[in-house]
Amino acid sequence: MGTSKINEYQPSELIIAKYAKALSHPARVAILNVLLKKQACVCGDIVDELPIAQSTVSQHLKELKEAGLIKGDIEGASVCYCIDLNEWNKANDILNNLFQEVKMMPNKCC
Repeated sequence: MGTSKINEYQPSELIIAKYAKALSHPARVAILNVLLKKQACVCGDIVDELPIAQSTVSQHLKELKEAGLIKGDIEGASVCYCIDLNEWNKANDILNNLFQEVKMMPNKCC
């Protein structure tokens, strides 16, 4: 999407798209599940849990971090990743609002 067109969307639409992009790959969903289960871990721990190469896990962690769904704190030579609860709750509210709107629609199409 070109930069000039981004201003034509509502802020809520841009936020939903950001979260949807972050959640659009099954490896990222799997990484989130690992972080939810363990609450915090370094990249190597995630690699041990999933059938994904370290470099690939790092790229997916970068995408999740850019979306704000996770955060990483430097601990010595490694980074400890965890769910960003504030952003996670914001994503939950925004996505729930979108899905609630669909529930309110009459069940007819075309």
